[in-house]
Amino acid sequence: MKKSPDVDFLIFDLGNVIVDIDYQRALDLIKAELPLHIHEKVDKFYLTDFHLAYEKGLIDSNTFRSEVNQYFEQDWEDEKVDQLWNNLLGKIPAERLDLVKKLRNFYQVGVLSNTNLVHIHGVNEILQRDHGIKNFDPIFDWVFFSHEMGLAKPQPEIYEKMLSDLKTTPDRVMFFDDLEANVRGAESVGIQAVHVTGPEVIFDYLKHV
Repeated sequence: MKKSPDVDFLIFDLGNVIVDIDYQRALDLIKAELPLHIHEKVDKFYLTDFHLAYEKGLIDSNTFRSEVNQYFEQDWEDEKVDQLWNNLLGKIPAERLDLVKKLRNFYQVGVLSNTNLVHIHGVNEILQRDHGIKNFDPIFDWVFFSHEMGLAKPQPEIYEKMLSDLKTTPDRVMFFDDLEANVRGAESVGIQAVHVTGPEVIFDYLKHV
């Protein structure tokens, strides 16, 4: 019989673990705004230096938007850049938040996410609209965002910084992420990690809590 995880902390990624994400939808909607000869650049957008820098908080939102316009050869208003980029954000199902609230009775719960300020503003709007809360602070004990930490998964340093802030050892933490590379990154520092391959994984894994 499967037992509850023998840890003190349960840490969750946001994208496709807590928040529904559709990267391809966002890319397709950006392509719809652009001439055909630029479409190839859209597919490489996530790998650009400026996107990675923004994810680590190394550039601010205005610089990011300027880089987006330069990269795509456009002159979009700030609001349009944000809207296009936030098109990847989907719903935050209530049952996931309810699960976290339940788990909080037995564990300290947290978020560790590669993200940026534009996305977090978008996520907070969804939380306010659909759940009547301003941000994740009432739900989670700990919130770790890459752009605030200056680090990003799967760098070992981001997990080590999280452990330092939690004041715990790796064996007392379980981490859930939808990307295998991020799971491996957590495991590389000794954290127990679960690859979230679908929406039922966290519910199945934690059903005995």
